[in-house]
Amino acid sequence: MRLITRGVLPVLLALTALVSQAWASAAPEYASPAGLWITYDENTHEPISYVRITEDNGIYNGKVEKILVGTDADKLCVACTGSNKNQPIEGMEIIWNMQPDGDNYDNGKILDPDNGKTYSANMKLMENGRKLKVRGYIGIPLVGRSQVWVRKEATAQDNIQ
Repeated sequence: MRLITRGVLPVLLALTALVSQAWASAAPEYASPAGLWITYDENTHEPISYVRITEDNGIYNGKVEKILVGTDADKLCVACTGSNKNQPIEGMEIIWNMQPDGDNYDNGKILDPDNGKTYSANMKLMENGRKLKVRGYIGIPLVGRSQVWVRKEATAQDNIQ
């Protein structure tokens, strides 16, 4: 028993602490959807844009920060109506009024710049906040479409603020 308390046990405790610390730093956990997200084309699965979600007084909104594909003409919201008609999609608010509800964010709206339509929306963080399931729907959440966005980790070479 003395061998365990004098030699092995302290080493085991130190190793456990190191492994726990390494695991925690390797997979950061994000508590909110605030941050920069990569969106993907549903058919090709290629990245198509960056959307920045911000929080203001407990309400989450999102703007397109950068479009990664397409021509200049593709970067205008030609299908939109009202004040967004023919406006640049970059900088456009496409998510608004998302409110936390447990692990979900509900009661929001989302604009699809491809068709110019606005839908009711909800979001859910997944995989310790590294992915975000975004669902737009009509009427009830069962009638809609979901996308999974991936959190973009900032690097020194990114020009995104």
